[in-house]
Amino acid sequence: MVTMQATDVIKILIADDHRLMSDAVGATLQAGGEFVVAKVDSREAVEEALVTPGGFDIVMLDVLMPGMIGLESVIDIIKAETKTAVVIFSGSVRPDFVVSAIQNGARGFIPKTLPLQSLAAALRLVRSGQIFLPSDILIGFGEGAAKDLDAKRNPAALTPRELRILTLVAAGKTNKIIAWEMGLSEVTVKMHLRSIFTKLGAHNRTHAVIIAQSKDII
Repeated sequence: MVTMQATDVIKILIADDHRLMSDAVGATLQAGGEFVVAKVDSREAVEEALVTPGGFDIVMLDVLMPGMIGLESVIDIIKAETKTAVVIFSGSVRPDFVVSAIQNGARGFIPKTLPLQSLAAALRLVRSGQIFLPSDILIGFGEGAAKDLDAKRNPAALTPRELRILTLVAAGKTNKIIAWEMGLSEVTVKMHLRSIFTKLGAHNRTHAVIIAQSKDII
C-alpha cells in the first residue's frame, strides 16, 4: 500500500485484477506528480483499503474482479464509503449497468479504452464533484438514458467551458486569472459568467458557487 501524506495530490485506488492494466495506468498517473496511486485486486482488498488512515479521493472500480457480484457489489461499496468517489472502470459493461450505478451514487464510467492522456482530465473532473461520462459512451446508451445521465451530471445544462469557469471561480480565481488560464479575454469570461448566473438563478459569483456546490455541479 502507498503511504500518502501530501494534501495537494489526488489519491487514487485502482481496483483491478488485471495487473498489466493497473500497473500501466498507475505508472502513467504517478509520472506527473499530481496523483498518488495504490492498487488492489479484489473486493475484499478494496474494503480494507478504504478504511486505511488518509483514505482515497477516487476508487477506479473494475466490476469483474474477484468478489464482485454485479451491481449489488458496486452499490455496497458506494454506500459504505461516502467520502470516496467511486468510478466504474471496465472494458465491457452494459449501458443499464452504468445508468443504475450512477443513479445509486457512482461518479461516472471510465472505459478501459479511454486514452491514457485523457484519464487525468477525467479524474480531475470527478475530484471536482462532477460525473464523468465519455460523450461517445452516451451516444450508445439510447436517447432516454443519455438524457437522464446528462441531466444528473449537469442539471443546470452548463457548457463544458462554463463548468470550467465556475470551477475556477470556486477556487478563488479572478476573471483576469481565469482568462489567462483558459486563453480567453476578460470580456468573454464575463459573458460566460452572466450565462452561468442566468442558468443557476444566481445573483453573483459567490451565490453561483453556493448553488452549484449544493447541487453537486462542481
